[in-house]
Amino acid sequence: MSKPTASALPLGAGEVVLAFDVGGTDMKSALVDGEGRVLGLSRTPTPLDGDRTSIAIIGRVAELASDLVSAHPDSRPVAAGLIVPGIVDSERGVAVYSSNLGWRDAPLRELAARALGLPVAFHHDVTAASWAEHRLGAARSFDDVVVLIIGTGIAGSLILGGRPHLGGGFAGEVGHSPVAETPVCVCGGRGCLEAIASAGAIARRYASSGGEQVAGARDVLARAEAGDVLAREIWDSAIDALAFAIAQLAATVAPEAIVIGGGLSRAGERLFTPLAARVDERLSFQRRPRLVPAQLGGDAGLLGAALIARESALA
Repeated sequence: MSKPTASALPLGAGEVVLAFDVGGTDMKSALVDGEGRVLGLSRTPTPLDGDRTSIAIIGRVAELASDLVSAHPDSRPVAAGLIVPGIVDSERGVAVYSSNLGWRDAPLRELAARALGLPVAFHHDVTAASWAEHRLGAARSFDDVVVLIIGTGIAGSLILGGRPHLGGGFAGEVGHSPVAETPVCVCGGRGCLEAIASAGAIARRYASSGGEQVAGARDVLARAEAGDVLAREIWDSAIDALAFAIAQLAATVAPEAIVIGGGLSRAGERLFTPLAARVDERLSFQRRPRLVPAQLGGDAGLLGAALIARESALA
C-alpha cells in the first residue's frame, strides 16, 4: 500500500464522503472532509480472485473504509462513491461486464452499501472522471463536451446539455468506434480506434511492424522525430485515426470541445498541434471542437467518485 496523504485537490465545501476508484491493477481510496480536503489518499492492489473478484473488491473497500474512518474520527462520512471500469449500469447499480476484472452483472452498489452501512453512488470510472473534469477541470466551460482518455486503451465519455449521456452504460465507447478495416481489436471488432491510436497500440504496432520493442508510445514519437521512417508512419496513422474519430463526433454530437487526458496527452503540443490540423482538414461545415488537455490527471476518477457521492447525499 502506498503511504496515505492529504491532497489539496479542488473539491470545496460539502458533505463528508468516502471515494473509491477501482482499476484493473490497483484501486485508489480517500476520505473527503467537509472542507473538500482529500485525506488518506492511497493506492492498493486490486484483489483479483476469479469469479469471486467482485466479493474480494467489496471486502477490500470495507477494510479501506474502516481504516479511513479510524484515521479521521472527526470526519464522519454520510455516503460513499464507488467507480469501476467496463460496462456499467449506474441506474441499477450493476457492473454489467469487465474483461479485466472478470465479472458479469455484479450488483456492486448493493454489495458495497451493505458492507459499508452507507448510501453508495456507483458509476463508470471514465464517466466519473469526465464529470470531475466538467465540474472542476478542463471541461467546466462547456455544456457539450467529449472526454477522451488515451492510455493503454481509449475510453470516452459524453456530456451533453451539461449532463452525462450514458446510453445504459454503452455510450462513450469511442475507443471501439471503427475507423479502419484492420487490425482486429481485443473486443472482437475490426479497425477500432483503440487498436490503432491508443498508447499501447502505437507501441505494439511499431514492434510488430519490424521495429524494436519500445517502452511506450512516447518512445515511438521520439524515434519519429529522430527520423525513423517506420515510427513516423505508425505515429501519423494514429493521429489520422484520432482525427477521423473526432470528425465523426463533430458530425454527430457537435461537441464544443474534446478534452484529452491519459498518458498520450502528456506528449503536449506534439500531439495537439498535428491533431488539430488534421481535424481541420476533415471538417467542412461542422462545428469544430476545441481540443483541450485534461487538467485533473490521474486523480480525476477519485474526484469524480467523491462528487457523485456528495450529490447522492443531497438527493
